[in-house]
Amino acid sequence: MAQVRSLQKIMAFLSANNTAAVNNSDTRLEGCFLLGIPGLEDLHIWLSIPFCTMYVAALAGNGILICVILSQPSLHEPMYIFLSMLASTDVLLSTSTMPKALANFWLSSTHISFDGCLTQMFFIHFLFVAESAVLLAMAFDRYVAICSPLRYATILTSTTIGKIVAATLARSFIIMFPSIFLLKRLHYCRVNIIAHTFCEHMGIARLSCSDISINVWYGLAAALLSTGLDVILIAVSYIHILRAVFHLSSQDARSKALSTCGSHICVILLFYIPALFSVFAYRFGGRHIPRYVHILLANLYVVIPPMLNPIIYGVRTKQILEGAKQLFSIFVKESK
Repeated sequence: MAQVRSLQKIMAFLSANNTAAVNNSDTRLEGCFLLGIPGLEDLHIWLSIPFCTMYVAALAGNGILICVILSQPSLHEPMYIFLSMLASTDVLLSTSTMPKALANFWLSSTHISFDGCLTQMFFIHFLFVAESAVLLAMAFDRYVAICSPLRYATILTSTTIGKIVAATLARSFIIMFPSIFLLKRLHYCRVNIIAHTFCEHMGIARLSCSDISINVWYGLAAALLSTGLDVILIAVSYIHILRAVFHLSSQDARSKALSTCGSHICVILLFYIPALFSVFAYRFGGRHIPRYVHILLANLYVVIPPMLNPIIYGVRTKQILEGAKQLFSIFVKESK
């Protein structure tokens, strides 16, 4: 019944704007309609509670983490600079999806302009690729710190870090910007209904009446050249790290070296495993797993890692925990 009401609202919107979705017309002017989580429309209000809670927690946790790193001179080191980049990316990634999803859950705000949908799609994929690159940079930082500790300060200089940041942003832009033109070249002749809470590349491409083979191959190539390559390089980095660690003569030295990588490994697993599970579940279990499960996983993916990353680093990293305590004490003193 809820899905029927959603479709009725969409048709009412089209009628109010005097637009008809016929095969010979271009329906981009009517925009797109995000249905939310099809099959769970009656639970949208209840689902919004945990999603809103996790989103607020992600904003608060990452905001505190960024403030701690910026306010503590002792944390102005490559490892923590990369961590602040990860926190910033997490905030932007969750913000690119959750506000619109919550508006859909609370207000049944399903409509989004076609250009707005393309913009959301670009930033979601751009930030995903950027976050993968940040994790790779953090793996490189741990590799240099453990395998070449005496050269750490000379390799990871402020200039090098600046180049890594620029390369991260440039690569993400170069990989994702063409997707906008690949989607704009298509002809759209139907009502643009997306059974999701946010816009993504193939979701938009499947709305068209044109051949989308180029979009399919481009999406695959972009994933392999970005996330796929990053996973391989991170794995190679940790193979070298483990080899160096197990060649250390002292048990205490081995434990200390592994503990410095523990937080990063947790964040890597938290980022890549849900993504890989979602991809394989969609590719191989699409007929057996309900559609709403895929959409729930996609929404959880953009809020759970951003929510947990600050907790992981806050609990496992003594310097960040101490910095947070100092920042909190300063705030308490100024508030009195």
